[in-house]
Amino acid sequence: MSHGVSERESALPPIERTGPHQRRLGLVSIVACLGGLLFGYDTGVVNGSEGPMATDLGINLIQLGLIVGLLPFGAAVGAILCGKFSDAIGRRRAIIMLAVLFFGGVMLVIFSPGGNGEFSSAGYASVLAGRAVLGLAVGGASAVVPVYLAEIAPYEIRGSITGRNELAIVSGQLAAFVVNAVIATVFGTEGHIWRVMFAICAVPAVFLFFGMLRMPESPRWLVKQGRRDEALDVLRSIRSVARADEELRQLEGVAAEEATERVGLRGLFTNKWLVRIVIVGFVLSMVQSLTGISSVMFFGTRVLEDSGMTAEQAVIANISFGVVAVIGGLIALRAMDRVDRRKTFLIGLSLTTVLHVLISIASVAFPEGNAARPVVVLVLVVAFVLSMQTFLNIAVWVWLAEIFPLHMRGLGMGIAAVGGWLVQGVFALFVPTLLASAGIVGTFLMFAGFGVLSLVFVWRFVPETRGRTLEALEQDVTTGSIHVITKSQRTRAVR
Repeated sequence: MSHGVSERESALPPIERTGPHQRRLGLVSIVACLGGLLFGYDTGVVNGSEGPMATDLGINLIQLGLIVGLLPFGAAVGAILCGKFSDAIGRRRAIIMLAVLFFGGVMLVIFSPGGNGEFSSAGYASVLAGRAVLGLAVGGASAVVPVYLAEIAPYEIRGSITGRNELAIVSGQLAAFVVNAVIATVFGTEGHIWRVMFAICAVPAVFLFFGMLRMPESPRWLVKQGRRDEALDVLRSIRSVARADEELRQLEGVAAEEATERVGLRGLFTNKWLVRIVIVGFVLSMVQSLTGISSVMFFGTRVLEDSGMTAEQAVIANISFGVVAVIGGLIALRAMDRVDRRKTFLIGLSLTTVLHVLISIASVAFPEGNAARPVVVLVLVVAFVLSMQTFLNIAVWVWLAEIFPLHMRGLGMGIAAVGGWLVQGVFALFVPTLLASAGIVGTFLMFAGFGVLSLVFVWRFVPETRGRTLEALEQDVTTGSIHVITKSQRTRAVR
């Protein structure tokens, strides 16, 4: 554990790793992670379909950039709105609502009028509306699903349970890359084929909707609402009886302490330590996106084409990004409950920053026309994606799901997620232009500069969360003592 076990952790009976309650916990996490799968597919499908879409709809690069960028900007709105709604209506109902948004957004995109190379204002507006709705759903999923998973998981394995959502996200992105490559190879890229690429994600949206109807509500949210008996029933379905009873006792204690707490934004600004931790979460979410990972996942084919690949080679090679992202996710899940979050962040940012510099150097050392250039760039970008997924993507979302107090967890997660989505939106709008003007060298040197600043930020301000119950973390966050712990960790590290 990151530091001494508190009275709250030592009072809990050990978890039982086998039994029907453990299987039930696994099923709940799998169904909820369909939200992450949809998140991944909807962010990844544009990588490979944006070219055929632009041709079919008769739109220019600026109009295409708006279609791509609208999703992360919509996600910024969706994250904060759905995070706040989940505090009010419950995590389960919020996820069911997200399934409806995922399905509705896809329908607006695939049934948009026009095409065949002729621009249609109505068709373009329909695609924009669909992407905006999908953005709301993706942002909501980024805020609500990790919180739901963190609140149903025992603290000892919370990292690996919550981290499954990020694995589902990259699995969705890989699925999008593979589907796009198969469709483009077998059926070509002419006509309305891009609509088929988008239509695939309607299927998991249906499964998410009906699956969550049978899943339980977060026991922590139920206790907060005074629904004790329901919370106990849920806990006993995913814990041993002794463990469930003791967890409920602790949850009721926290709920009693929070009974006089203000909720929402008013509650946030009554405590300077809550404001500080929300700011730290907001910036950490930005840090993750400032690595440029979204640019690779949105425009990986363009990066590879700029390195010297043909369009057909780039679409197929782009699958490698999804493959190593899933591999990295599996490695991260194995390490999530064994390695401290801070250490994971620092390793990941060090690796990604070095790889950004190497990508820039390789692009200069191997000039355009050199046969080795696209191969070297591909290997280095693959290494970047692997490092990012192994050390940063999963760990950041797990940390964000853990750090905020119960009475404002959904809101805090939503506000934090906005930071990352805003960065991704800006990158979606400007990275194609940046690649065209500054090339791979300038683009990845910019990412490296952000990486250095991010390392300093994590070292100084991001506290540890591994090995603590959510209730123990809540006490440290609310009183500000978690920042004192972080300072002592820095001091020990340099001795």
